[in-house]
Amino acid sequence: MFIDCDNVSSKYIEGIFDDLSQYGTVNIRRAYGDWKDRKLQGWENVLQDYNIKPIQQFAYTKGKNATDIAMIIDIMDILYTKELEAIVLITSDSDFTPIVTRILSDGLTVYGYGEAKTPMAFVNACGQFIYVEKLSPIEQEEEEVVQDVLVKKNNSAVTEAVTKYLGNNYDIRKDFKLINLLKQGVERTTDEQGWADVKDISKYIRKNSSFSQVNYGFKKMGELIKSVDKFDIEYMGDRKTQLMIKIREKTKTRR
Repeated sequence: MFIDCDNVSSKYIEGIFDDLSQYGTVNIRRAYGDWKDRKLQGWENVLQDYNIKPIQQFAYTKGKNATDIAMIIDIMDILYTKELEAIVLITSDSDFTPIVTRILSDGLTVYGYGEAKTPMAFVNACGQFIYVEKLSPIEQEEEEVVQDVLVKKNNSAVTEAVTKYLGNNYDIRKDFKLINLLKQGVERTTDEQGWADVKDISKYIRKNSSFSQVNYGFKKMGELIKSVDKFDIEYMGDRKTQLMIKIREKTKTRR
């Protein structure tokens, strides 16, 4: 884990670690910045709690981002000296886009975390990117980042995520880019009967894009797919715990 403390607030660190826990243990944890800068005081207060090693980087020249350079050098060193499965980059700076490409060329996964201001070049480069504002329950309550609206349709409650990031008028059921991405995931993982396991859909989409359902206000892929209301959903298996998804057939209109 490499943290660009100049470009991400420390208040999101708990949410980041909670999210990362589903992938495994973070063995290398480093935070970069000029610790003489009062703006980083928030980070100083949490480093010990999360066993993060602070790396001092003085701003030798005004206007030059020495932190970025130090991080990139350390990343390259670790790529050559350690056996890694994935690298976590916590930053909102697009300057790290080339190093992400370099890491991916070694077959490693890159998990990116950054604020809503993060340029799309970096977001799209990561194997998975999550906006940190979506991970903090406190921020969601204080800033009303996510509002849950129950929509009654076909006698079922559909959860529609409406976020400030996506716009107050955002309707997830009309997000055709998202719907097409989900359809692609279903089509590429479907069985002979046209059903696809939600776990396989999630793996396929994560592997082929920087997508994460967290950015839409959902913790699980199944919840997101249900909210879109464009797919048939059934629980299968002996214990009815296997969530299966199928592209809903269009009903023919009578003339």
